[in-house]
Amino acid sequence: MTADSPSEALARLAEDRVDHRFKGLPPDADGLTVAELAAQRRNLFTDGFTTPVLALSAERLEHNLRLMETYSERHGLAFAPHGKTSMAPQLFQRQIEHGAWGITLAVPHQVRVARAFGTRRVFLANELVDPAALRWISAELDSDPGFRLICYVDSVRGVELMDAALRGAGRPLDVVVELAAGDGARTGVRTEAECAAVADAVAAVPTLRLVGVAGYEGEVPGADPERVRAWLRRLVSLAVAFDKDGRFDGTDEVVVSAGGSAWFDAVADVFAEIPELSLPVLKLLRSGAYVSHDDGHYRKITPFNRVPEEGALEPAFRLWTQVVSRPSPEQAFANAGKRDAAYDLHLPFAQVVRRDGAERPADGIEVTGLSDQHAWLRTGPEADLEVGDWLGLGLSHPCTSFDKWQLIPVVEADGTVVDYIRTYF
Repeated sequence: MTADSPSEALARLAEDRVDHRFKGLPPDADGLTVAELAAQRRNLFTDGFTTPVLALSAERLEHNLRLMETYSERHGLAFAPHGKTSMAPQLFQRQIEHGAWGITLAVPHQVRVARAFGTRRVFLANELVDPAALRWISAELDSDPGFRLICYVDSVRGVELMDAALRGAGRPLDVVVELAAGDGARTGVRTEAECAAVADAVAAVPTLRLVGVAGYEGEVPGADPERVRAWLRRLVSLAVAFDKDGRFDGTDEVVVSAGGSAWFDAVADVFAEIPELSLPVLKLLRSGAYVSHDDGHYRKITPFNRVPEEGALEPAFRLWTQVVSRPSPEQAFANAGKRDAAYDLHLPFAQVVRRDGAERPADGIEVTGLSDQHAWLRTGPEADLEVGDWLGLGLSHPCTSFDKWQLIPVVEADGTVVDYIRTYF
């Protein structure tokens, strides 16, 4: 079945009914459609939202979308942001509207979500050998001439399994050889000789078409600018060698792809060095965490820290929780925990306290631990914190923030909720 247009699919999403599935939303909104609730433009702080509630800044979200669009254009990169970060079709569409070539994904379920909402180009940054998933993807390709999917291969055995599952398919599946980031890294072929063997295996079957090379520089052991650039040059050299050997004769462009959220400046620099090949080169960047950015891990490692003249991403998430217990002057508890906040990289950061409509910095307040439904707070002498106060928390790691919330309010600076982002994990 051909995928619906994004506008049709997203319109149906807006007709979903608000109910108990969606935490943090006003209880008196039950039964409204998402579109009806958004049209009310309720205030996050005064119009019935309950804590904990995760909010996404409308202004910062738009800023981040524009910044990476501009960055990609400036450096001559195509952009396929990694959709696993948000698994939010509304954000996929906004990314595409901001110039993205398509969406990167990691597993077949994510591709099914993207297709349900009209995504036409998918880069599957993973090996795929599951026969049921391969047959489904083949059927999607055959039913929709406008759909394109590219995925990794990194072994002769993998090629054999893919070919067996795809026998009798119409269009061949486009694949790129994944070059490993180094010994002991994640997936990928370890040596150039093995890369050639995998490419030979692809050429020997009618069900696959070799269109390029790819990898993930974030897995380079002991990653630093020198090591990352050295590995990226290996990737480029592999593409050049494959092109010289005529391995891309069956395609009309060569795909060279890399780029997480920590080293995209190195990707831009090295991809600018790609020499002229026999075919046009699609230089495909895949960074995904930028869309919301964060207040911890990615704030520290973003390449914009190294190239501040190119701009700066802005953390767009804030988790609002409420102080429910103040057992001593040195301790307090808020009602958000592991079910609500990312904690795999860093604990949340206390940022602001809100009381009686006024906000102030969360001075002297530190999150020291998370239970399932509580944040443990250490409070110093300067902390002005009472039971009932709302506490705004910054988060570290977008991927494990989005996945805890099915419907996320998009909030303007004055607290007006203008939209709701649906996630599918």
